[in-house]
Amino acid sequence: MGRSQETFGKKDNEKKRLKKRQDKEEKRDERKANAKPGQSLDEMLAYVDENGNIVSTPPDPSKKRIIKDSDIRISIAKQEDREQEDPVRTGTVAFFNDSKGYGFIKDQQTQQSIFVHANGLAGGPIKEGDKVTFETEMGQKGPTAVRVKHASATPPPAAVVPAPEPEPAA
Repeated sequence: MGRSQETFGKKDNEKKRLKKRQDKEEKRDERKANAKPGQSLDEMLAYVDENGNIVSTPPDPSKKRIIKDSDIRISIAKQEDREQEDPVRTGTVAFFNDSKGYGFIKDQQTQQSIFVHANGLAGGPIKEGDKVTFETEMGQKGPTAVRVKHASATPPPAAVVPAPEPEPAA
């Protein structure tokens, strides 16, 4: 005699599927029973109160405030409204793999790790722990460091030389 093709695991899985199907049907029937068909328009409306919260009661006309259209801002700040930050940043190389040609720089100002690729190096090779200056651009997966140079390779700001003092007239 041959053994039955159904094993305990198969029977158990079949029971689970049937139980899941029954639970789903019960939930659907419950939703249908609790549904309110044909709600009136007033029951479907939602209002915003004076604090900006959504409520089901209409607002009190005595609490109405006049708001100028120019005071409402629905977008991000315009480019001219934002302060211009220096595009050149400084940081420390946290990791760099020469063989694969990529690494990460930790920005000194934001402490953010920024991806750097060997193609973005402008001042020669870098290694872990080097202080570097760089600019950021948006890459495929976030900010990418470009024009990366050693911090010492950047020219120092021009020194102010005092003008020679005129000789006193005798």
